[in-house]
Amino acid sequence: ASSTLLRSKQWYQRRVRGDRIQRILGYGPNDSLRAETLEFAMSKSVRSNDTPFVIAGVAYSGAEGREQAWTFVKNSYPVFLERYSGGFLFTRLVKETCSSFTDMDKYKDVEKFFSENKAPSAERAVKQSLESIKLRSAWL
Repeated sequence: ASSTLLRSKQWYQRRVRGDRIQRILGYGPNDSLRAETLEFAMSKSVRSNDTPFVIAGVAYSGAEGREQAWTFVKNSYPVFLERYSGGFLFTRLVKETCSSFTDMDKYKDVEKFFSENKAPSAERAVKQSLESIKLRSAWL
């Protein structure tokens, strides 16, 4: 059913339904469905200004989805930088994919990534995300 939904472009024609579905797609019950959703987010079937929200759906699906979305963003970072640098969608993408981690190993990973890969216009989002990770790590 998920593959049929992803292949169908008709759902995206109705904006209200499309908004709901793009969030729900990320909650796939396994890695392969979430990976399919991440690839779909980058396809021509999804408007570029909606892509960060589809990816956020995967990140919100739990620890495995959060890791999968973060890895996807890191691997596709040049594309995201080109598409969204300077805009609020870039900031949103950063926050949605890395601010909910809960351990210091992820803190180090995020910190290292953004020290090696600049995030123009999202420096504040990176700092806030790192602070969120640190707080969650101390609390849990």
